[in-house]
Amino acid sequence: MRNATSLDTLCAALCYALGIEPPKESAAPNADLCAYIDSQLNGKKADRIFMYNPDAVAQWIFQKYPHFLAEVTNRTELQLPLCTVMPSVTPVCFGTMYTGAQPAVHGIREYAKPVIRIDTIFDALLRAGKKPALVSTAKDSMGNIYLERNMDYYLYDSIEKVNAKAAQLILEDKHDFICVYNGNYDTCMHKTGPESVDSLGELRTNAKAFGMYYEMIAEHWAHHNTLMGFAMDHGCHEIDGDCGSHGLDTDEDLNITHFYKVLPKTDA
Repeated sequence: MRNATSLDTLCAALCYALGIEPPKESAAPNADLCAYIDSQLNGKKADRIFMYNPDAVAQWIFQKYPHFLAEVTNRTELQLPLCTVMPSVTPVCFGTMYTGAQPAVHGIREYAKPVIRIDTIFDALLRAGKKPALVSTAKDSMGNIYLERNMDYYLYDSIEKVNAKAAQLILEDKHDFICVYNGNYDTCMHKTGPESVDSLGELRTNAKAFGMYYEMIAEHWAHHNTLMGFAMDHGCHEIDGDCGSHGLDTDEDLNITHFYKVLPKTDA
């Protein structure tokens, strides 16, 4: 069954969490995420958001292998089923995630990585006086499509360097909004299939990275109201030759489940 709620509802909900105006072309905010934020913060707003963006983690993979995401599910409270956009490929879907707009509006409608020119969450953050940061491998979609803003970019040649920099940024505590992209599951899935031993190992690596960030944030951001998200772009399916792919108008590729947790500040 196809999930009913579109990925385009996420962007405005993240802006709602911070109490800022969403991008100009974004869809209405996701009601479930907004209600969760209100319930956890008693109507107050978050002053930090940390988004961990793994690539290609399908809802069906989570449902079939929940133990591989235990470090995520044990640390989050809201599971948010979403339907991503077509074509279900990385730059198109991440384009919608952080603009709140459909592909026909944000302009990426195929596997290409141009800089998005419409209003984005990063532009909205900057207008509100917030400080965003993007941490990604340099040649991947997230390392390209949101360039050319007056914000901090940390682009590296390996996931290990990406994760180390993200941990450093948590300790420095200078940014209001941090996005961290890890494409390791997607890379392995394309080569060996979504359910291979190696791919599931990379899925576990994603979960462990999120768990590490969670523990660091719980300790070092105790004076902030923080929203954390484990938020993938699209799903995947198996193809001939024991390989994996995505991009189709199928439940396997379109259904995703995001995971969210509010950490209210504990230091007065």
